[in-house]
Amino acid sequence: MAAGAVSAQSDGGSAEDFPTKQMTYIIPFNAGGESDLSARFQQAEWEAVTGHPVVIQYQPGAGGAQAWSQLNQIAGDGYTIMGINLPHTVLQPMEGSVGYETDDLTPVNYFHYTPDAIFVPQDSQFETLEDLVTYAGENPGLVTFAGSGSNSSNNLAQAKFDGLADITTTYIPFSGTGPSITAVLGGQTMAGFNYATSGVNQGEELRMLAVAAEERLPAFPDVPTFTELGYDLVGGAYRGVAVPDSTPEELRQRVSDIVTEINERPDFIEKMETNGFVLTDIGYGDMDAFLEEMKAEYAEGAEALGIGG
Repeated sequence: MAAGAVSAQSDGGSAEDFPTKQMTYIIPFNAGGESDLSARFQQAEWEAVTGHPVVIQYQPGAGGAQAWSQLNQIAGDGYTIMGINLPHTVLQPMEGSVGYETDDLTPVNYFHYTPDAIFVPQDSQFETLEDLVTYAGENPGLVTFAGSGSNSSNNLAQAKFDGLADITTTYIPFSGTGPSITAVLGGQTMAGFNYATSGVNQGEELRMLAVAAEERLPAFPDVPTFTELGYDLVGGAYRGVAVPDSTPEELRQRVSDIVTEINERPDFIEKMETNGFVLTDIGYGDMDAFLEEMKAEYAEGAEALGIGG
């Protein structure tokens, strides 16, 4: 910790003055996904808030684990930050050795989540969620859901929905959001448990039956929430910013404050909501309590999926 504090002082004065130069923002996935898109929206506001730009770099591999396993090797001077995702960083270590443990990581702010949602092609026989539930009840296992990855937020949502609706469906994992949506559009699966943001990208080609948000999304005012329809399902993939564990407390808080300030800027809010993201403000001061809550929730979901032991 002392070494990090010295580095911070020599590299740009006090945390109050931070930053004094360009920063680097590592995204642990390929360009083009939700993590990249939301970081790009932040990037557009970064210099206005801090006085200095941020450069985005990509370090994809192993569903984010490659980058997260190397996070603590980076200097903790605040000038290199990394995107971080839930439930990935809870479920990955539960599945096996991925080079890091959940508690090794230091998230400082979760600034949005992408709600899970059920999609079908526009020509689907399922006009409503109840149409799908009725069919699945009469035909156990025949309703197939494409989703982004095994043991992901999409997979957890599908498993929980099966329990809530007392149905049995089949989840088919794909390597990412793009391939899973392609599978839905191409009829490889009957439906998709995907992220709500896909509804923006696909327009009229897909029909969203329900979204796992607390309230209807501004981008999709006509799409009901699962809660409205009688299913207690709210959740998705949370995305935030993490720093190396050697980063001093005052710099952790400063980076968190920068992210919070960007979250309050009107242009950023409009871009995020228009693209189907739900803004949150889970700052560094609230992080411990938030993570304990989420770890307990994901542990319950992991048990249903047979993860861990």
